[in-house]
Amino acid sequence: MPARGDHDARRRDVSAAVWRVLAADGFGGLTLRAVAAEMGSSTGLLTHYFPNKKALLAHALDLAEERTLAGRTTPAGRGLAALRELLADVLPISAEAVEMNRVWVSSWDAALADADLGERETGRYERFRTLRLRPFVKQAVELGELPADADPDDITTMLAGFAHGLVVQVLFDPVRYPPARQLAMLDRMLAGLSA
Repeated sequence: MPARGDHDARRRDVSAAVWRVLAADGFGGLTLRAVAAEMGSSTGLLTHYFPNKKALLAHALDLAEERTLAGRTTPAGRGLAALRELLADVLPISAEAVEMNRVWVSSWDAALADADLGERETGRYERFRTLRLRPFVKQAVELGELPADADPDDITTMLAGFAHGLVVQVLFDPVRYPPARQLAMLDRMLAGLSA
């Protein structure tokens, strides 16, 4: 039996290979065979970590969430300024953000096709709305930056929908939506909410 450190190191190697396959080919190209080829090993080695494709997909979603959370920071601003920071962090305005968004968008098919994976994704998006965005929407209302009668849940959903919708547009047509245009559109969206 290998030492625990060897097992942990191998698991990190496997996770790194999973990420490289995801970044290159998305969830559609994520197979045990593709990960094994990326590692230069056999699929038999991978079955110690993933007994089937669903386990591999679940690990890939966990890995994407870990990488997303590791890259997040606490906004420096308050209210609308904080929301701008949070939403700008979602947009594909850097090479790393493009890669991350390509991975997430490619995961939707797998999550929509499998109830368990779909439930996990529903929870992830719910946490994004309620834990990341909603507190700052409420703060913007309290600061008078948004109308007093604004519904925080509706505003939160609109902002999340705007950001994720723009992500899709950018991934398919990056020339039309360079980073400066994405941020300008975000600014117009937020200004429109405060009007």
